[in-house]
Amino acid sequence: MSTLKGKTALVTGSTSGIGLGMAIALAKQGVNIMVNGFGEKDDAIAKIKACGVEVDYHGADMSKPTEIEDLIKQTEKRFGSLDILVNNAGIQYTANIEEFPTDKWDAIIAINLSSAFHTTHHALPGMKKRNWGRIINIASVHGLVASTQKAAYVAAKHGIIGLTKVTALENARTGITCNAICPGWVLTPLVQKQVDARAEREGISNEAAKTALVSEKQPSGEFVTPEQLAALAVFLCGPDASEVRGVAWNMDGGWTAQ
Repeated sequence: MSTLKGKTALVTGSTSGIGLGMAIALAKQGVNIMVNGFGEKDDAIAKIKACGVEVDYHGADMSKPTEIEDLIKQTEKRFGSLDILVNNAGIQYTANIEEFPTDKWDAIIAINLSSAFHTTHHALPGMKKRNWGRIINIASVHGLVASTQKAAYVAAKHGIIGLTKVTALENARTGITCNAICPGWVLTPLVQKQVDARAEREGISNEAAKTALVSEKQPSGEFVTPEQLAALAVFLCGPDASEVRGVAWNMDGGWTAQ
């Protein structure tokens, strides 16, 4: 029997992509799930419920601190505790710095970085009371290296890794761990938009655009899958990872080995 059975996880941005993959993998371990996100929630909830756990949904806008506070409160009220927090919500926008719209910068920093502070801020008291918790921040290979035209995203993801380390250190003598996962290219709806844009810009097929995109950075030439990332998250939640603290763990097809 899984050691996680009966615990509760909040996965932000869990209606699609990496977040949905994480929610399903945790649900298969018997973890109850609070879903959050702007995607097609009914389909996501059905897939998670099929794993035989309790599921609820909260539509908090992750750019709004008051809504984030309510999200944590409602999760604890609905399930009795919040044991596992996966900060996954994220958006993207690409442009050179001098052309980067300031409102886009503010939105990316709010959702990709500040939201993780706010969720952690409100989740920690309950975790400390129970002396058990797992906080997993979905950073990115762009939390370790940079790419052009992604100033806000790269800044936010570097910030997430810093937040991860501080959270881990402040709770090092407790049963609460905090770690970051740093994916390379994952074929999520967010990345598919970049593939579509590239195909249109270069007048090539979608498949050719996918190959070109992944091969530029990822030596393996293969996309990382949400399921692979989710398996790492499940490990980080388990007892064998109790001394994995403050790590930025990349799963990137060799991207950062270059």
